[in-house]
Amino acid sequence: MRIDIPEGQEPIGYVWGDMVPGIGMAAANFSLSVYSHTTLGLREFEAARLRIAQINGCRFCLDWRTDRDGEKVEETFADAVTEWRTTDAFDDRTRLAAEYAERYALDHHGLDEEFWARMTAHYSHVEIVELSMSIGSWLAFGRLNHVLGLDSVCVLPTH
Repeated sequence: MRIDIPEGQEPIGYVWGDMVPGIGMAAANFSLSVYSHTTLGLREFEAARLRIAQINGCRFCLDWRTDRDGEKVEETFADAVTEWRTTDAFDDRTRLAAEYAERYALDHHGLDEEFWARMTAHYSHVEIVELSMSIGSWLAFGRLNHVLGLDSVCVLPTH
């Protein structure tokens, strides 16, 4: 970890809540809103989220699986996200979500008219804005956690 955390403090809560409460709590609320208010399907949501986690290298984000009323993506889903170009496990919307996440993170200047034509053929403008904001959240906060080393000390609950 690259920053000091007092003994007995939970790293994410301390950094996001105690160190910079005016910024951290707003960021945490934004992050939670992405999960609480999404209208996107679970598979396209997770395809974009996992692709960003893979690009960021955030260990916590790579291990996380979004749960919607007890439903999660299958165990092999992360491997399919890695192979989004060729996998037969994805429909067009899911494949586009993974592609958009990758291009948003690595080549946002290269999002050309051909790409947007495909996006608008499968997603409404509202869904595109929602997906864009979600990807932005994951990109920023996953990188923050990884860069500060928080992802190496945060683990998923085991229950």
